[in-house]
Amino acid sequence: MSAAASTEIENARIAVIGLGYVGLPLAVEFAKKYNTVGFDINESRVRELRAGFDRTLEVEDDKLKAVLVESVNGQENGLYCSSTLADIQESNFYIITVPTPVDKHNRPDLTPLYKASETVGKVLKKGDIVVYESTVYPGVTEEECVPVLERVSGLRFNQDFYAGYSPERINPGDKEHTVSKILKITSGSTPEAAEKVDNLYNAVITAGTHKAASIKVAEAAKVIENAQRDINIAFVNELAKIFNRLGIDTEEVLEAAGTKWNFLKFKPGLVGGHCIGVDPYYLAQKAQEAGYHPEIILAGRRLNDGMGEYVAHEVIKLMVKKDIPVKGAKILVLGITFKENCPDVRNTKVVDILHTLKDYQTNITIYDPWAEPAEVKHEYGWDSVKELDNVTECDAIVLAVSHNEFKSLNLSELCKGNAVIYDVKGVLPKELSDARL
Repeated sequence: MSAAASTEIENARIAVIGLGYVGLPLAVEFAKKYNTVGFDINESRVRELRAGFDRTLEVEDDKLKAVLVESVNGQENGLYCSSTLADIQESNFYIITVPTPVDKHNRPDLTPLYKASETVGKVLKKGDIVVYESTVYPGVTEEECVPVLERVSGLRFNQDFYAGYSPERINPGDKEHTVSKILKITSGSTPEAAEKVDNLYNAVITAGTHKAASIKVAEAAKVIENAQRDINIAFVNELAKIFNRLGIDTEEVLEAAGTKWNFLKFKPGLVGGHCIGVDPYYLAQKAQEAGYHPEIILAGRRLNDGMGEYVAHEVIKLMVKKDIPVKGAKILVLGITFKENCPDVRNTKVVDILHTLKDYQTNITIYDPWAEPAEVKHEYGWDSVKELDNVTECDAIVLAVSHNEFKSLNLSELCKGNAVIYDVKGVLPKELSDARL
């Protein structure tokens, strides 16, 4: 790295746009070495963070408080959280970490990216670098986001300002594989910009970086990471359906097959969240624009999207076999977050189980000690509880999420003698459940 580039990295003033599951942990890491502003349009979120509380539970309160500063122009390093545009106008690196969802037709929704780009465009200056971390299909950064930056700022791309792409690699709820411990892909719109972006991330990512050949290569690499996992999980989900009909335990089959050194150890389950269940649609959209219909990717998506309904029907069939009246039955669903030991309910596929069970006019209680009932109600219209008070005599229990709290529950105290227990996650002792996925 040249002396000038080294000085520029040392004097980096960073703005992280979007303080969710991705942006906040990244901002905290940068704040340990750089003057960092975390910007979010959600004022209540900003107030909580300023008080040292992260409701996503990705950053412990003591670690957040350790890097917080009270002024944007205060000490050389530290994190200042803000919803005021003027507080990021002195930054020279803008890192955009907003979500990239799909609409009800599973088409990519780039609205959050457009709005974040407009925000940055209002304060963009000559020499600045804008780095995107949001998962997108190849071409979005340079073909969709950069034109917004140019239009709003009046500056010229690769002459006045530059772009980079470094896809997020956050695993919500994982306290071992944190942001600094996961190798990071980086890229830039020019060789010089790529070097600066790579060096900036190398300063805080202890696991190191991989500098991709171009922004499009980095975008494509990210989107296939999750598409690959989606397809592999779809395969074992299909196996689970087959082996269920054959009366064979899927877990025992996978355990036996897993003794081969190169067998890929995936398990069946619900595929939700804001990555694996969404990102393949981004790649599929771009493929279709290029005139290619991606058969395997979309087939995997269809199969995984149907697993919640499949689980619900299996529960109903087991109830019928046990002569348990279905209409009006009391069913306890354990967990509604998209994964274990995490409060994130975005794109959870547990709701597919709920909707199908509701069609049979059952009475459902959702118990999840991690999920906020207000958020569940707002997102899906379902009531949930964080405490198991006075819940007894259940006709069926569905363990949908493997929170640690569920592993010690005495299920026999919660259900009738012949109640159905369905273990979606395969974490209960085999003799305690009637079936598992």
